[in-house]
Amino acid sequence: MTSDPKRDLQNQKGDPQKTYVNPSDPNSIPPFVDELPIPEKAEPVCKCNESNSEEIMYNIIMCGTKHSFHRDFPLTRVWGYNGTYPGPTIEVQKDIRIKVKWENKLPLRHLLPVDHTLHGTVDTPDVRTVVHLHGANVEADSDGHPEAWFSRDNMFVGQKYTKEVYEYTNHQSGGTLWYHDHAIGVTRLNVYSGLAGFYLIRDFLERRLNLPEEPYEIPIMIQDKQFNADGSLFYPDNATPPVPNPVPSTPSFFFGNTIVVNGKIWPYLEVEPRKYRFRILNASNVRGYDLSLSNGEVFHQIGTELGLLHESVELNSFVIEPAERIDLIIDFTHYYGKEILLKNNVQGPPGPGLDTIMKFKVCKELKCPDTSTIPHELTPMHKIEPELAIRERTLNLVERTDNFERALHLLNDRSWSDPATEKPQFDSIEIWHLVNHFNFPHPIHLHLVHFEILGRKPFTDNDFDEQGNYKFNLEDLTPPLAYENGPKDVVRTDPGQVTTIIMHFKEHSGDYVWHCHILEHEDNDMMRPLVVERN
Repeated sequence: MTSDPKRDLQNQKGDPQKTYVNPSDPNSIPPFVDELPIPEKAEPVCKCNESNSEEIMYNIIMCGTKHSFHRDFPLTRVWGYNGTYPGPTIEVQKDIRIKVKWENKLPLRHLLPVDHTLHGTVDTPDVRTVVHLHGANVEADSDGHPEAWFSRDNMFVGQKYTKEVYEYTNHQSGGTLWYHDHAIGVTRLNVYSGLAGFYLIRDFLERRLNLPEEPYEIPIMIQDKQFNADGSLFYPDNATPPVPNPVPSTPSFFFGNTIVVNGKIWPYLEVEPRKYRFRILNASNVRGYDLSLSNGEVFHQIGTELGLLHESVELNSFVIEPAERIDLIIDFTHYYGKEILLKNNVQGPPGPGLDTIMKFKVCKELKCPDTSTIPHELTPMHKIEPELAIRERTLNLVERTDNFERALHLLNDRSWSDPATEKPQFDSIEIWHLVNHFNFPHPIHLHLVHFEILGRKPFTDNDFDEQGNYKFNLEDLTPPLAYENGPKDVVRTDPGQVTTIIMHFKEHSGDYVWHCHILEHEDNDMMRPLVVERN
């Protein structure tokens, strides 16, 4: 007899209090029945190097595993770092060098449909991985270049593959980094399958500020996902039928219909009536979020992706695009006995439950007096002076069609395989003007460097000279939003606007990349080489 997934779910035995649901129907999924998991910490394996001195070494294995997304779901096959989803949090001290051996022990067959028409997928193994430490100041050969991929047991490797063990100097301010897959042509599938985790850098300034500390500091990874009736992950195999589109064919956009936080669907977190620090990461493929608290309480922002703000900022809400992070404090002191929702003023297609991320239950007794603080001034701010820039670049985000008449989103009208055009000089400052010709935002990420947002401006034809270069006047720009005034590695480029950023290319040179962090776009040519050259 043919298996019926819906019937199989109904026939499962177990806890009589459980309601067996159809995972493909978000209306049937009860929210707030699973407690928010806290990702475990990665443990280093210390060993001696050739000079007989001790070095900090991690061994992280990518492998298939079964994961519980919801109390009433069957287990779901996912991929994880060290067999967990999200991956274990790597926590390090500034300027303490570590090494990580990333091992591919994944199945030979992908969990999800692979489009073999994209760059890097035509004649390569379906299951390839390479790890990018997002936000890291790192040598090029440890950056996780998309063509430095490797298959299971390194049987096959990409043309940029040069080393098995990556080295991270952690020579940068404390911040909220994350690591995730970056293999060319399959990044969207690998991250969606579970290959993502936090990487936190600590420094001494952070220690002096008396911020909430463990267990009152919690990382939050938000993703949207969709499931088949049997609880397996759903991803479309052909988003734009009918033929002649190939099958599978990558979609331009894929929005899941459930919200997953730290691997659980619409979870809850029990908290004490005190201050908590949250590091929030949007690890979704496409979906942006506009977050607020249901009781009107403010967020106290203390940092962006790569460091602390000059002064803390009170926010009623904020938008967080794919790959962006925000470091903030929520004060639950006066809400004992209350329940508070982390709300989403829905960005992207709406749906049942998508206006809510998770629930906070202020129900735990205060274990000890809360002596943590929310400092007004956090760190001195040393902004990059625009007058020191040696070059400006005007870079257009445009749409074309490919050979199958599918939408193709490009950076400066060039594809991944075209010769590198962004080739900044080592130890130089540049200003980039990102011109978004679309009617929706694109989150743009640069590897290696952090940057500062100078501002935005709606554009017309009169804003460009005869060569198409943007006529830059800092005073014409709308300043960055309150929550963007810090060191960034992802910027939201708003539709119909020029977004201007400034950065200093220092410390490292070599082959890097810059790209849209909508993963479906990144995989389909919205990524370009970034070559930092030394004279």
